[in-house]
Amino acid sequence: MSESRGTTQWLVGIAAFILIIAGLKEASQIVVPFMLSVFIAIICSPLQNTLRRYHVPTWLSIVFIVLIIVACLGSVGLLVAASLDDFSKQLPNYRTRFGSEMSAIFAQLNHLGINISYQQIKGYVDPSSLMTLFTNTLTSLGSVLTNVFVVIMIVVFILLEAAEIPKKLSYALDDATHSMAKVNQFIATVNRYLMIKTLISIGTGVFVGVWVWVVGVDFPVLWGVCAFLLNFIPNIGSILAAIPAVFLAFVQLGSFEALITGLGFLLVNLVMGNLIEPKFMGKGVGLSPLVVFLSLMLWGWVFGPVGMLLSIPLTIILKFAFEANPKMRWLAILIDSKAHP
Repeated sequence: MSESRGTTQWLVGIAAFILIIAGLKEASQIVVPFMLSVFIAIICSPLQNTLRRYHVPTWLSIVFIVLIIVACLGSVGLLVAASLDDFSKQLPNYRTRFGSEMSAIFAQLNHLGINISYQQIKGYVDPSSLMTLFTNTLTSLGSVLTNVFVVIMIVVFILLEAAEIPKKLSYALDDATHSMAKVNQFIATVNRYLMIKTLISIGTGVFVGVWVWVVGVDFPVLWGVCAFLLNFIPNIGSILAAIPAVFLAFVQLGSFEALITGLGFLLVNLVMGNLIEPKFMGKGVGLSPLVVFLSLMLWGWVFGPVGMLLSIPLTIILKFAFEANPKMRWLAILIDSKAHP
């Protein structure tokens, strides 16, 4: 009887999960700006707390934070939009250069006795389709940011409520002292993770942008922004960011420059991901590669490109929440990248 009841609970839980996912997909136009706003508000909350410690009024601190958000989003948005426009115009030229580079490579292969011509595989290799997919992804991401007013308003209201949320929780929870200690620990852990990850991602984007600019690859700002955004995705984010930049370096400059560009991405991510990030992050917050892949598929399908970018931070936040609850700790162990004793 108990076994049948447990099976029923699992089936009900799976059905509820499917219904929730379907509902989120249908409401994606509302949920995506809210998710983005929560993400931005969490990143900005340490700055607000710092200003509050210096007795800066709440309204003034929020105005200051909003000005920073508008300046950052506006400047990055304008630079990326201009780069994407020029990038789209250059696609026909890149396609021609790709054909020339591939013909030269196959000529070398024929010289070595491997008789393959570019014309034979031309129909299967279309560089413009890859670049078009990349530009469409960034364009769809930019379309979410076009409604900046709504995102900023949600951020403002979240920051206004941030100071009152602990008080409300202390009244709402039964064991207020013990529960609030867990809540405060959870919030501090999430804030620390997102702040460190954001700063490291900014550093990764800057170094990648400078590297490709030195090599001579077109649109270094675009590749720097991509490296910044995709650095939030562990394990495969750096690979996804490197593919279009290395491909463009090959098309624009040649094989040697493409190799140098790829080595630059590898060096930056090795230093930032394996040396600097573990030093400041402390306790590992890694996810299983399978969980990373499934999260990208699931949230990318539900919310599009924004879901792909925010899926990993959100999954890590869930992992922190599971770890804070002894009854749910087994889920945190399952999605972790390492086995726990």
